[in-house]
Amino acid sequence: VLQPINLKNEDFIRTYRELDADLAVVVAFRMLPEVIWSAPRLGTINLHASLLPAYRGAAPINWAIINGEKKTGLTTFLIAKEIDTGGVIYQKEIYIDENETAGSLHDRMMDIGAELVVDTVHTMLSEQAKYLEQDDSKATKAPKIFTEDCEIQKEWPARKIYNFIRGLSPFPGAWIQIGSDVVKIVWSTYNQTPLPYNSGTILSDGKSYLRLCTVDGYVDFEELQMPGKKRMNIKAFLNGFDINRWENDVLQIS
Repeated sequence: VLQPINLKNEDFIRTYRELDADLAVVVAFRMLPEVIWSAPRLGTINLHASLLPAYRGAAPINWAIINGEKKTGLTTFLIAKEIDTGGVIYQKEIYIDENETAGSLHDRMMDIGAELVVDTVHTMLSEQAKYLEQDDSKATKAPKIFTEDCEIQKEWPARKIYNFIRGLSPFPGAWIQIGSDVVKIVWSTYNQTPLPYNSGTILSDGKSYLRLCTVDGYVDFEELQMPGKKRMNIKAFLNGFDINRWENDVLQIS
C-alpha cells in the first residue's frame, strides 16, 4: 500500500512506475501530476458525478441540485492534463427527484458508480474501449463550495431557496443570519402563494413554523441546526427556544 503525502516525491514516483501497471482507477481523489496518471500502460480512469462536460469541478452533485436540474449522471473518463476534460468511456443518466438532497443523491450514486467503474475496467483491460471527446463549448462548472457561499439570500424566489437548501444538505449546509445567530437550514418546503409581507420578512407563531417570505411565495424551514447543537425539526426547536431572542428579526404571528 502506497500512501504518499507528496505525489511528486521522487521515491514514490519511482516505486509507482516500477509497478508497471496496466490501468489505474481514481475516485474522489486530489489532482494527480501527469507523471502519475500517465504511468499505467492504458492510462488512469476517473469517476465523476456528472454527465461531462457538464459540471466539471469539485462539487457536481451540489450544483446540479442548486440549479434545479431534473437529471444528472455519472461519467468514467481518461484523466488528461486539464481537470475533468479527458475522453469519456461510459456515462449513466440519473434522474433527480424533486425532494432529493445532495446527501441522498450522493448515496444513490455510490452503488451505481461502483458498477460503472467495474464495467469500465473490464472494457479497458479488453482494450476495446472507445473514447468520446468532450465538447468544451458545452462545459459548465461546479466549483468547490465554501461556507461563505452557503448563505441564503432573502431576496431570492422561493424555489431557488428551496433548491439551494437541498443542494447543500447535509453538507456543507445552507445558512441564514437571524439576529446574532447563524442558523443552518437542513430541510425546507416552499409555497409559491405570495403572502402580504415584504420579501425577506421572517414569520413565526413560536410553536410550529419559521417562515421566510419571498418575492413569489414563502419557504418554511422544517429542520435546522444552531451552532454547536444537534439537528432538530422545527416544532422541537421552537418548543425549547425563546423566539423573543429574535424579536428584531422575526415577526411573531399569534
